[in-house]
Amino acid sequence: MGVKALGMVSGGLDSTLATKILLDLGLEVEGIYFSTGFCVTEHTRNFKADDKPIRPNEALRLGADLGISVHIVDVSKDYLPVVTNPKYGYGANLNPCIDCRIFMFKRMKGLMDRFGAQFMYTGEVLGQRPMSQHREAMKTIERDSGLGGLVLRPLSAQVLDPTIPEVKGWVDRSKLLDIVGRSRKTQTRLAGEWKIENTPQPAGGCCYLTDPQYAARLRDIFDHKGKENLNQEDTLLLKAGRHFRVANHIKVIVGRNEKENNFLKYYEKGRHVFLIPDFPSAHVLAEIEGEAHGEELGLLASIAARYSDAPKGAPVGVHYRYGGEERVIEALPVEENRLERWRI
Repeated sequence: MGVKALGMVSGGLDSTLATKILLDLGLEVEGIYFSTGFCVTEHTRNFKADDKPIRPNEALRLGADLGISVHIVDVSKDYLPVVTNPKYGYGANLNPCIDCRIFMFKRMKGLMDRFGAQFMYTGEVLGQRPMSQHREAMKTIERDSGLGGLVLRPLSAQVLDPTIPEVKGWVDRSKLLDIVGRSRKTQTRLAGEWKIENTPQPAGGCCYLTDPQYAARLRDIFDHKGKENLNQEDTLLLKAGRHFRVANHIKVIVGRNEKENNFLKYYEKGRHVFLIPDFPSAHVLAEIEGEAHGEELGLLASIAARYSDAPKGAPVGVHYRYGGEERVIEALPVEENRLERWRI
């Protein structure tokens, strides 16, 4: 029976190259793509401009290009505790990179048994990511996931300790690479030599948790709602619209375009809705803890008025609804300086 490797693949250049190396060595390979709910490219795909083609899931593209099966595994619900309470802390923003890898490697360990794989591999490069891709972090991740010696990193294997697949002769160590650091020159050269095309640009990564604006919005939820109350709906809404913290008990989300307006309509339940049907306008949702008072509703209506094409010099009728209540609130657009103080 041949040796089988199970890859944790994103579809980026590094995981594509790592997969190609193992295929060229004659191994049987399958890929796993974990959907955490925090991937930038997944959200961008859903909110693409109408005049641009939809990009396929990059991991599925990798599978199609290289002729391997790739399985999408949704871990978004189970992933939330990793975000809210990481044992090894956060990176520059709210990225729990070490805990994230431990979580995924543990899942990979179970999937190795399911798919009959002898080891797993990744496209990681030593020194490429400051938090999770240095030697000690890699050792910690393998130890805590129970995968010591069973994680092959083909792009940096020659500068790392030999793994079980190498020691047992399943993989020829001399055919693996010795890439170190953040430069992508070697990967780009290899992609050209091996005629690998259409991989996404690696700059910026795929994780919203590394994004300063998203992290600020998530911290706002931690501060006002509590980490223990974070849910999947919260994490989805943080990706869309403009966000304003008007008061400790009031947050407002304002759609930026038609796609976001339509997206926000799916999340009206339990939230206060403001819109202006007589003019092109943003869809506005307000999350209010406790009872909403008339003065507060008037203020929120003024935010809706600001993000509309209604004439600016006169009050506009803002349609408000919550639960079974519906009415019209006359409001002038809110002042810009107030908006900027509230912006998250």
